[in-house]
Amino acid sequence: MAGIDKNTPIPTEIKLHQKSRLLEVSFSDGASFRIPYELLRVCSPSAAVRGHSPDQAVLQTGKRNVDIQSVEPVGNYAIKPVFSDGHDTGLYSWDILYDLGARQEWHWQDYLARLEAAGASRDIDTTTQAAPKSGGCGKH
Repeated sequence: MAGIDKNTPIPTEIKLHQKSRLLEVSFSDGASFRIPYELLRVCSPSAAVRGHSPDQAVLQTGKRNVDIQSVEPVGNYAIKPVFSDGHDTGLYSWDILYDLGARQEWHWQDYLARLEAAGASRDIDTTTQAAPKSGGCGKH
């Protein structure tokens, strides 16, 4: 987890809004974000999503209606959401959460562009085709 240092704002409050599927996180610098569960899921920092190198990243599809079932604290530096699709290996450090909130529009547009380029959808695909490559959310 890069970016954790003494200047990284830390969350002062984290709330799950199940009906709207938003994770609300307030930080020590006064910033507050409402991050959609779907964005958290498709930008998971886990190796299953990002791979061990950019060419191993897997584009996440069909996550429009994903829920977060619970959130577990990880030390004093991260949370681990448990998603309704079974994904539970992403550790969201404070810098990752802050970036997803602060640059939410950029991450959405990047994700939507990658979906379009792959001919994929935010909705669940009921066919048997393999998940497209070129996934994960980058730090551009």
